[in-house]
Amino acid sequence: MNPERYLPRSLPASLKGLTSLALDLRWNWNHSADELWQMVDPELWQDTGDPWLILETISRKRLETLAADASFLEELQRQLTYRETCMKRQAWFGETYKDSSLGAVAYFSMEFGLSEALPIYSGGLGILAGDFLKTASDLDIPVVGIGLLYQQGYFHQAIDCNGDQLAFFPYNNPTMLPVLPLQGPDGEWLRVSVELPGRTLHLRGWQAQVGRVPLYLLDSNDLLNAPGDRSITGELYGGGVEMRLQQEIALGIGGWRLLQALDIDCPVCHLNEGHAAFAVLERARSFMERQKQPFPVALRCTRAGNIFTTHTPVAAGFDHFPQELMIQYFANYADSLGLGMDDFFGLGRIDGNSDQDLFNMAYLAIRGCGKVNGVSRLHGEVSRRIFRDLFPRWPASEIPIGHVTNGVHVPSWDSAAADALWTRECGKPRWLGDMEGNEQALQNVCDEDLWTMRSQSRQRLIEKVQRRLMRQGAISGRDREWVEHYVMMLDPNVLTIGFARRFATYKRSTLLLTDPARLKCL
Repeated sequence: MNPERYLPRSLPASLKGLTSLALDLRWNWNHSADELWQMVDPELWQDTGDPWLILETISRKRLETLAADASFLEELQRQLTYRETCMKRQAWFGETYKDSSLGAVAYFSMEFGLSEALPIYSGGLGILAGDFLKTASDLDIPVVGIGLLYQQGYFHQAIDCNGDQLAFFPYNNPTMLPVLPLQGPDGEWLRVSVELPGRTLHLRGWQAQVGRVPLYLLDSNDLLNAPGDRSITGELYGGGVEMRLQQEIALGIGGWRLLQALDIDCPVCHLNEGHAAFAVLERARSFMERQKQPFPVALRCTRAGNIFTTHTPVAAGFDHFPQELMIQYFANYADSLGLGMDDFFGLGRIDGNSDQDLFNMAYLAIRGCGKVNGVSRLHGEVSRRIFRDLFPRWPASEIPIGHVTNGVHVPSWDSAAADALWTRECGKPRWLGDMEGNEQALQNVCDEDLWTMRSQSRQRLIEKVQRRLMRQGAISGRDREWVEHYVMMLDPNVLTIGFARRFATYKRSTLLLTDPARLKCL
């Protein structure tokens, strides 16, 4: 879809390029255009850091002023040229695998943490998925993301005057998010459908652009659906067991059907956790239809191109669905695979003859994927123990579950001071391919420069927390003395340990206190 057609307001002709810049989430980690958005609206840019929101809210008078500003138009053209150059520039993948025939890697995830401007994530799983797409863009790896567009996403957190957490669920108006509707060949909104008990669920397609990488999203908030079904993509990890099953059907089955509707060839399907495991069934089913083969053959042929990354360190953390619910939702689907419900349910049991009455999504993912990995060496060992019952008589060390240690997309997380220091020592493209030589260059940084950089970053963090605490105190009705007392407690020269987002028990918040000597060394 033409981005200008979707923007609720029209832009002066000379400013049309702002739309494509605002819709490309590259701005979240490549800050070359920061000055441009600062020129558009300094206050709103400082408050939101969201170019799309700025375009939605800026006044007509300001737009007309910018359209007549020669220096602004020059900077806009410079940024458009720079973006086009970045999109066309050959990167690591093309240079390293010149003759690669890889079509695309379909990366399925329940959440993607790309930017606060697109709030469809809750924690580490989403942040990893977001960093995965950003890195794929930088390295020009042919990846497409598949996820869900939530009306509310995960809750927004606030603290009241008693220190208790409050949860808010603001509505995500799609027109205020950096996404565009997908169009079909007929020019209409692209939809796919999946069968639910007694009705059809229609899912609308959306696209977010992450540099070179497209992220395709599905949502059920469509007038074609019954009111209750419109809320299936309402809240990330919300609702009960049945809604979770509905979401995972939409992600796995609906996601694979969306790829087919877009005519995207994906020889590799990567599941980021077991939520999307139904994709392996839909991939096998489509293979059955094309090749006229039975399900066991189709699964065997397609599983070689499927990858399952598990993040969960405890068996209880995987999604389980009761047998009666699976029968209700999958009796017809199992029939389309040529399977009875016992055989179908066996895909999610420890073994097909087990009387276990819960369908385990991780078991389905392992049976449907040729490669399985944990997210660290230790987690690989833990995962082999968790899933050992799926591999009876296998030596623990030979259970086919490996590991790929989690990394981060460094440009997204570097402070300005750190970026300047690393650039001085290693050059700007230091993370964009083979990093040989970086380690030695970083080892050569003197202690004084490192300490200065850390101190500057810590100072900015403390100042930001202090401002946040003062604002929070005012909102919650705290008296001035209380606020000032706790603001003054924060000192950039004192070790401060904090917990972000959630204070869950499995995060083992008291672990550091079990080793006082080590704590003292810190």
